[in-house]
Amino acid sequence: PQCPFDHNARKTGFGQDHLTPGIEQQDDVWYLRSYAAVRQVLRDAEHIRQGASTDNVLVTRLRPSVIFQDGEAHREQRTAIANFFTPKTVQEKHHAFIDHLTERLMVRLTRAGKADLSVLSMELAVEVAARVVGLTDSLRPGMDRRIDQLLSESDIAAGVPGDLTGRVRNLAQQVKGLLRMSNFYRLDVRPAILARRKKPQQDVISHLIGKGYNDLEILVECLTYATAGMVTTREFICVAAWHLLENEELRRDYLSGERKERHLLLHELLRLEPVASTLWRRTESEVSIEHDGMIHHIPEGSRMILDIRTANADPAVVGEEPLAVCPHRPLPRGVQAQVLSFGDGAHRCPGAFLAIHESDVFLHRLLALPLRMTSTPVMTFNRMLMSYEIRDFGVEL
Repeated sequence: PQCPFDHNARKTGFGQDHLTPGIEQQDDVWYLRSYAAVRQVLRDAEHIRQGASTDNVLVTRLRPSVIFQDGEAHREQRTAIANFFTPKTVQEKHHAFIDHLTERLMVRLTRAGKADLSVLSMELAVEVAARVVGLTDSLRPGMDRRIDQLLSESDIAAGVPGDLTGRVRNLAQQVKGLLRMSNFYRLDVRPAILARRKKPQQDVISHLIGKGYNDLEILVECLTYATAGMVTTREFICVAAWHLLENEELRRDYLSGERKERHLLLHELLRLEPVASTLWRRTESEVSIEHDGMIHHIPEGSRMILDIRTANADPAVVGEEPLAVCPHRPLPRGVQAQVLSFGDGAHRCPGAFLAIHESDVFLHRLLALPLRMTSTPVMTFNRMLMSYEIRDFGVEL
């Protein structure tokens, strides 16, 4: 079907997006930008390993977080964790909580008459993910703000490499980061661990305790979920709301649709605006990848950057108007509506259904209100998370 909306509807982007799928080598790094190449790498558990920050002390000296695991250890951990995120579990255990939390946030918005949507969505994403993970025994309110500060790069000081002022500022930033992590552990993580050592629950932290994880290893896992589950959902809710508030026809289609139709539209928006724009991988042995009739032999030990934004807009897969919003675009068998925005293969996001479900509950209630944007949101790029950040998203009744 013809796409009814603008041919380039993307809200996010920094510099010039690569619009042409392909494979390119720059120095010792391989850039993969086609759907077929990226999917092949993500599904190759035999020759490909995770490649992000694997020299970090928290990765090399502790039991690795699930995001850094590969092979049998990852399969075992992933299978156990997946049980906390199944559609059945989400519907039976978490839907009522999400619905009640959304209602509470809508009452607050209605009474105030205005709000910062980036703040509301962060509170939603943190409270929902915290319930699944087990971060429900904080000593002080405000875990959403603590996580936001911990993972935000908005206050990173700029300095010329090697410049004394820059080095001092970088050191001060590192100290600030450690203090924030310490607060997150002391106020949020440690109380949850203590509570679950006394009385285990059906959540991730209880599972980790049962597997013999120590406190620092559990802290690393909680940071993983904060990054992969809380922050990403918050950004997606904001970018989806941005599209729906600026496009009245799209908003009407969303509000009038059944849940399946609404989810389809949200998946299309996520395809267009993947929060995690880049993934890193490395080769354990030589890998051969074909593109445009040419075979690329990528040597053992090579680093690869997987460009999800470009792969998601590969015309060979998504068809014409790849940067338009077209929820009913025909896709080849085996290609999901969000394409590669939740990853693929062994490391595909286990919380994919939960993220879309909570986003839909919140957005459907939000957009039913007589709401408008008061200004264009501020968008920046988080280099640490390789994702966009949307802030100062003012809305009012």
